[in-house]
Amino acid sequence: MKRVLISACLAGFNTKYNGGHNYNEIFADMVKKGKAVPFCPEQAGGLTTPRNPSEITGGDGRDVLEGKARVITDKGEDVTEAFIRGAEEALKLAKLIGADTAILKSRSPSCSTKCVYDGTFSGTLRDGMGVTAAYLKAHGVKVIDSSHFIER
Repeated sequence: MKRVLISACLAGFNTKYNGGHNYNEIFADMVKKGKAVPFCPEQAGGLTTPRNPSEITGGDGRDVLEGKARVITDKGEDVTEAFIRGAEEALKLAKLIGADTAILKSRSPSCSTKCVYDGTFSGTLRDGMGVTAAYLKAHGVKVIDSSHFIER
């Protein structure tokens, strides 16, 4: 059976920056049935839960991977390296389980496939991908935004 990688928060794991989750029955059911493997790149990159909220400044996840942008917390801490490590770990897991697809949380600085917050912590979104989404896509993994399933 082909499995997909999925943002752990979507299946109800308390991996969000604030210690919460983004539980959705659709995604939890995929994990229960063994169709999806949950993963949090921010935790895998070494960040704690809870943690300070982070946004990408100077671009999106692709720009972070190219060294043109940084991931900064609302307290001014640079957590770019943890986000990159988490992306690398996500790819390792995708390869390990044979996943060629990942379903990722929308609007996340790690996981979003469509848009990210603009780095000002003002709630303003801009087009772009999160760090993990960009890394997985660059390595041939199909990335699907969670909103594709739940905002119809």
